[in-house]
Amino acid sequence: MFHFQFARVSISWVLALATLIGMAGAASAQDRRQNAAGEFDFYVLSLSWSPSFCEEASERGSGGRSRVQCGGRPFSFVVHGLWPQYERGFPDYCLRPSPRLDRNIVSSMLDLMPAPGLIFSEWDKHGTCSGLGARVYFDTIRKARSAVKIPPEYLELSAPKTVAPAEIEEAFIRVNPGLSTSAIAVTCDRTRLSEVRICMSKDLQFRACEEIDRRACRREQVVMPPMRGG
Repeated sequence: MFHFQFARVSISWVLALATLIGMAGAASAQDRRQNAAGEFDFYVLSLSWSPSFCEEASERGSGGRSRVQCGGRPFSFVVHGLWPQYERGFPDYCLRPSPRLDRNIVSSMLDLMPAPGLIFSEWDKHGTCSGLGARVYFDTIRKARSAVKIPPEYLELSAPKTVAPAEIEEAFIRVNPGLSTSAIAVTCDRTRLSEVRICMSKDLQFRACEEIDRRACRREQVVMPPMRGG
């Protein structure tokens, strides 16, 4: 009995030690600056393919953001967010509670981020980690978006399009001088294009980002649903 109890204690101790080591490893895999506002290495500009979001929302029967974004206006790529990143991992929710977001700022961003709830949540989770005030942060989002040209074939997509993720990357690279395959990643769900993510320096120049690229879509082809009204 003694040996059995000792063995159980030993196993429990080993498991606890393994858990602590795992937690320490996860922390080191993030960054020593974790969640310090303004302390990060680069941005990811995330552009969501709105028709995919709306199809998924319709399948889930969800409302909220989808009611605003998936109404009558035929959105194509919309800004999901501008995310501060470390070379490994990323900060989030750097200020709790986050500074109150002025509704005038929210209204001014609806052409790029077509849902107030999205704007509020992006500020809370990512904007507070930029080290910028709210107005400057959202001005930076607008500057980042204006620095990226959308390929013309995706501006008025009127019918479903099946395409390889690499083709989407190539289309963006073709119309954006300085953008390379190491600075862009396409994400997807089981069948559809989800987002195009573009890595940018703090001064909004394209730059490589190995970790973002490793998380890219690995499917041979994805579907781009058409824009609403298409």
